[in-house]
Amino acid sequence: MDKEALIAKLNWFYSLELNQVDLYHAQSKTFKNSYSGIVFERCAYLEQQHVDNIGEKIKELGRTPTVLGDILSPIIGRLGGKLISFAGLKDTLMANIIIEQKAMKDYNNLIERLHRDKHGDQELVKILQHNFVDEHMHTEWFRTKIVALKQEEFTLKYYPGYSRSRIKGPEAVHMIEKNTANRKRSGVIKPQKLSQRTTMR
Repeated sequence: MDKEALIAKLNWFYSLELNQVDLYHAQSKTFKNSYSGIVFERCAYLEQQHVDNIGEKIKELGRTPTVLGDILSPIIGRLGGKLISFAGLKDTLMANIIIEQKAMKDYNNLIERLHRDKHGDQELVKILQHNFVDEHMHTEWFRTKIVALKQEEFTLKYYPGYSRSRIKGPEAVHMIEKNTANRKRSGVIKPQKLSQRTTMR
């Protein structure tokens, strides 16, 4: 891979990582006061490290890091990456997985290409490998959280009294409202008649 092609590829990663920083910051605010919000905040911090280390490598190659624009929308097929954070936690996590998988695939392809070309900058290869590992860890946490949400939805549907005492935080509100409405429609929850007070004469 020649120098200009490598710089172009690094600028693509630089732009992707910047987009992810903005995305995870937005999601951390949307899901604030919850554990997921803290995770998104941490993801933003790690993605910023990716921005910084890739930017430094571009500078070492004699160029200025360049933002290529909105990288996320073509990946997820939606308008504006930040809008994902308002689609509910499960949809947010699923969209994040798509983005992370794209990053992992492209990191892996570039690492393999540099190995084939016997690229001499081993520090760059190590940076790309570490970034790949971070994206992988993010993906696995997102997957684990989706499984947990599905389990919570099941519990909320079939054991509402138990689940209300266990499932807390803003990320559970939509599940409670959704399942309560479903149970009302199915007749599981029936309107209660007002009790009549009898008086003694």
